[in-house]
Amino acid sequence: MSYDNWKDKISEFKVKDVRGLSGNFFPALKKLAMKIEKDNGLEVIQTFDPIPLYEVMEDLGFEHHTEKVDDHEFHAYFYRIEVKQPTKDIPMRPVALTNMPIIDDGLGEVAVQFWDLTWSDENRFLDYETRLLLSLTNAVGAGRMRQATRELVKGYIHGIDSRALDDVFELFAWNQGIGYFSSEIGPSTLFNAYKTIKKMEEKGVERPEICAKLKEEFGEKNPDVKVI
Repeated sequence: MSYDNWKDKISEFKVKDVRGLSGNFFPALKKLAMKIEKDNGLEVIQTFDPIPLYEVMEDLGFEHHTEKVDDHEFHAYFYRIEVKQPTKDIPMRPVALTNMPIIDDGLGEVAVQFWDLTWSDENRFLDYETRLLLSLTNAVGAGRMRQATRELVKGYIHGIDSRALDDVFELFAWNQGIGYFSSEIGPSTLFNAYKTIKKMEEKGVERPEICAKLKEEFGEKNPDVKVI
């Protein structure tokens, strides 16, 4: 179905203006979207093109159409063509991007476009899992353990084999030294997440249960992981 088939209904859509909001308001937005019935819609107003929302809303059965009112006002219309339960596990959306418009609206638009180019563009050669592992290792090298933990959790939930994580942590010890590994990586939230995976796998716990454990203990509720 195209926008032309439902554009006359947008005046009836629920409206959510998220301009100026920072932090992780996405769960509340997704909860609102899940309550919307078929043939109804939601209008989201943001200072930039809300690209990170599109995949998630599509997974719930929504089509979308976005209009740019001016340089810093976008109206994204989501119309529910079918009621679907989410099939994609898309943890840890890039909520930190919402901090950029606080500094400058133009910076917010640049940041979200850059994120889309890096993570969603179909012309990327490396597969998503490999890019997550590279991002994880780069984050550790830069001392950003919060980001590294997020990439590990996203990677495992997306399907990365824990044996790949074994290789990554072995390379940390080789490239950065046993001393650094022992004092900085070993006690980190990142390594605790890795140990959780390994221990649960050794006990024969099924992957979905491990993923649920990671989201609970190393997701947005964890102060060493969340971004606001």
